[in-house]
Amino acid sequence: MVTERKKVAFYTLGCKLNFSETSTIARGFTNEGFDRVEFSEEADIYVINTCSVTENADKRFKTIVKQAQKVNPNAFVAAIGCYAQLKPEELADVDGVDLVLGATEKFKITDYINDLSKNDFGEVHSCEIEDADFYVGSYSIGDRTRAFLKVQDGCDYKCTYCTIPLARGISRSDTLENVLKNAKEISEQGIKEIVLTGVNIGDYGKGEFGNKKHEHTFYELVTTLDGVEGIERLRISSIEPNLLKNETIDFVSQSRTFVPHFHVPLQSGSNHILGLMRRRYKRELYVDRVKQIKETMPHACIGVDVIVGFPGETDEHFLETYNFLNELDISYLHVFTYSERDNTLAAEMEDVVPKHVRAKRSKMLRGLSAKKRRAFYESQIGTQRTVLFEGENKEGYIHGFTENYVKVKAPWNPDLVNTLHKIKLTEIDDDGLVRFKVVEKEALV
Repeated sequence: MVTERKKVAFYTLGCKLNFSETSTIARGFTNEGFDRVEFSEEADIYVINTCSVTENADKRFKTIVKQAQKVNPNAFVAAIGCYAQLKPEELADVDGVDLVLGATEKFKITDYINDLSKNDFGEVHSCEIEDADFYVGSYSIGDRTRAFLKVQDGCDYKCTYCTIPLARGISRSDTLENVLKNAKEISEQGIKEIVLTGVNIGDYGKGEFGNKKHEHTFYELVTTLDGVEGIERLRISSIEPNLLKNETIDFVSQSRTFVPHFHVPLQSGSNHILGLMRRRYKRELYVDRVKQIKETMPHACIGVDVIVGFPGETDEHFLETYNFLNELDISYLHVFTYSERDNTLAAEMEDVVPKHVRAKRSKMLRGLSAKKRRAFYESQIGTQRTVLFEGENKEGYIHGFTENYVKVKAPWNPDLVNTLHKIKLTEIDDDGLVRFKVVEKEALV
């Protein structure tokens, strides 16, 4: 008698790091004999990898549980990830949730699923965050044309608004040997681009072998990865300005594989607010980082994280940030509206900014981001770039990104998926994306 294989589906909230971990956990289920299906399909188990960076991510969890129950009311629902570590009991109380696993337990999820019967109450297995002191390597594969490769986890910084150290623990790194092994495994799958990810990747090397000192540096990581055969593109995800060193910028400018794209969190253009946030730099350092990138790579794309509505942010402080960003040679913004998080110092601060004011400021910066992106795209018209096409048919078009993160569009052609082509950027379309003409008709790879 053949036993029918159980089906498992995954939903990921939050960052690239979560995507890399979901993918690794999913491979664990496959190795245990499960079939992975889409979250919209009927499954025996639904696993939701949660995020706690914003209040919105918290609220979305309940909606996603309801989606799963609508497809299969009898399915077993498990919650993992940052929100599951911070507020396990709260998630366990959500109707339909059967299992909640914290920071150290999530990678052993198949050990906890012996019986797929629905529980009357969510079962919680959550550690003290001090116990999250070991490293589990992860990478995403098979989900996208690019892979997210986790190289670091946790954070030793004490930013007053952030719950990540409470959710993920101390800063610790994968071994250089294992990062290289994972990168080779990814390249052997035919994936053309790898994005390095972590909580604080510039701190790479700390805790590499379970101790607190740095065995290697981030610079050593990028220079070593650059030599891996078969990798076409490497992209650095978010890196703190105080950890982005000149040697790394200079190396990327001459690298075989690392692309001219940096995402550097700012959070505020006011030194006063940066102080309240306990960030480890002032705006002057940020100016210096942007200047260094643009001097070595004038065509580089620079993305910026910024938080609006932090406690104590007056109209003057906000305008200081707005004007600072307006004058900087950057390419786009990721705008976060400040939301109070439990067990953070910022949540206890005075001079709380009203929510309608936060929303207004957020809208202003999103408008500035659109203006900055348009100006950056216009500066690239007439240049030759290399595009990597992605796998989704969006209303009859295929999209892709150049090495310096210009998003281009072309009529849908499945043969273009996951191929690299040399192109010349020609014009910006009505939707803000760039049209092009092919310089080399044959794919580079």
